[in-house]
Amino acid sequence: MYELKTKETDRDVLEFIEEVENAKKRQDAYRLLDLFTEVTGYPAKMWGPSIIGFGRYHYKYASGHEGDAPLVGFSPRKAKISLYLAGDPKTDELLKDFGKHTRGKACVYINKVDDIDLSVLQELIRHTVAFLQEQYPKH
Repeated sequence: MYELKTKETDRDVLEFIEEVENAKKRQDAYRLLDLFTEVTGYPAKMWGPSIIGFGRYHYKYASGHEGDAPLVGFSPRKAKISLYLAGDPKTDELLKDFGKHTRGKACVYINKVDDIDLSVLQELIRHTVAFLQEQYPKH
């Protein structure tokens, strides 16, 4: 049976950020921590070894696969900072004014916080939380 790799853990978020080697990336992680916390109202939790997540939702696909995931989150990885946001048409529209980024299937990648418009990021966070809570309402 498939087991999820990305689960909420008890690891301390601040301890994780302090272990980020690059000083600028560490500073950006603290900025994102403050912004995500303020916008979502959820406390930061570690998900797996390297994702800082906010809130949670339970999903269940038609295939029967199900699990829990953070509503939004980020990870200060070595190469780029990964932002975990919804991947729907409204997200695509908001990203037009976001700033310098690249896009993966479930992530938006940035080099540094100074490359993006923080007000657009706040809107992306709000949109993702609302979108996922609508898609996966609590029962």
